[in-house]
Amino acid sequence: MKMFNSLQTLVLLALALFLAFVVPLKAQDQPKDYLAVHNRARDHVGVPHIKWHAGAARYAWNYAQIRKRDCRLKHSNSRGRYGENLAWSSGDMSGAAAVRLWVKEKSDYFHKSNTCRAGKQCGHYTQVVWKNSKWVGCAKVKCDNGGTFVTCNYFPPGNIRGRWPY
Repeated sequence: MKMFNSLQTLVLLALALFLAFVVPLKAQDQPKDYLAVHNRARDHVGVPHIKWHAGAARYAWNYAQIRKRDCRLKHSNSRGRYGENLAWSSGDMSGAAAVRLWVKEKSDYFHKSNTCRAGKQCGHYTQVVWKNSKWVGCAKVKCDNGGTFVTCNYFPPGNIRGRWPY
C-alpha cells in the first residue's frame, strides 16, 4: 500500500508540474486576453472599450495561415476595410504579449503634435487606442520556421492621416 501511495504522489506531482508549465503556454491567446490588453490601453486615454468581432478574427486567421509559411511582417490587402497590426517573434509569443508590444510604442507618441519620436514607430499604438475603432479580431500562428506571427484587424480602421487617435 505504501508503494501505491508513493507512485500516486509521483503521478500527481508530475501532473501538477505538467499543468504548471504547459497550460500557461496556451494562455493569453483567447479573445478575452487580446481584449484585456487593448482595453487597458484604451482606459488610459479615456476611449471606449473595443469589442471582439468574429468576422475580423476570421480575416486575421485566414491571413495568419498565409504568413505561416514565412512569418513575414507583410500587411494583408484588406483594401482599407480593416486597420491592421502585425507582430513577429522568432520563438513563442502570446497574443497578449503582441498587443503589449504595440502598446509600448506609447512612449514614442506625442499626442499634442500627433507625431512619433524621430526614428521610432507609434502607429501600432495609435491603432490600439483609435477612438473610432469599435471592433477587433486577432489570430496567432506558429510559423514553419519556428517563429510566431500575430495579427489583429480593426474596424473601422484607424490611423487616418491628419486625425488624432483620441
